[in-house]
Amino acid sequence: MTSSQSGSYERPHRPAQPEDTRAADRRSAIRQAALRLFAEQGYRATTMTDIGAAVGIRGPSLYKHVTSKHELLAEIMIGTMEQLIADNTAAVIGTDDVREQLRRSVEAHIRYHARHRLEAFVGNREIGSLEQPDQDRVLRGRSDYERRFRELIERGVAEGTFHLQSARIASYSILDMGIGVASWFHEGGAFSVDQLAYQYGDIALRIVGVRA
Repeated sequence: MTSSQSGSYERPHRPAQPEDTRAADRRSAIRQAALRLFAEQGYRATTMTDIGAAVGIRGPSLYKHVTSKHELLAEIMIGTMEQLIADNTAAVIGTDDVREQLRRSVEAHIRYHARHRLEAFVGNREIGSLEQPDQDRVLRGRSDYERRFRELIERGVAEGTFHLQSARIASYSILDMGIGVASWFHEGGAFSVDQLAYQYGDIALRIVGVRA
């Protein structure tokens, strides 16, 4: 007699989720909760108890996944800089035209800040909360990122494509546009992320003296 004939029901087999996958998912949830709390109430005002409560983990169980809230802050801020640099690297591949490279770099910069507003906000505000050597690591990443824009602008000036007095001021101005976008942009508003990125690309080219 089959199980259906006997009236019993055998649930379909579902492979168990590997332990390391469950742990990674839980850590990701903890990181996202920490990011939201750091943005809403500040790093120093946020406690590990707050973070645990946000993901439904109490007391010592939280420390099975993360050692401290500083570890979470460092992970967020280092990850932000690494992603920005990776996006910038990918943006300039495929063309040697300095004007197109700058446009693509700016568009990648704006897209990141529009899509990762909390990371951008926390990364900009909490640099002083980082302990060493993580603070120096993030600052080196920032310097590297700014230098990429500045050297691109300097190359454009040397080629006679860009016309301006200070490449450094221009690079700072362009980078500041991302922070501004992170402070006001919302999905579903008047502009899509792609529309926003393209228009800011136009603005950046005007900053360096290119006219349509």
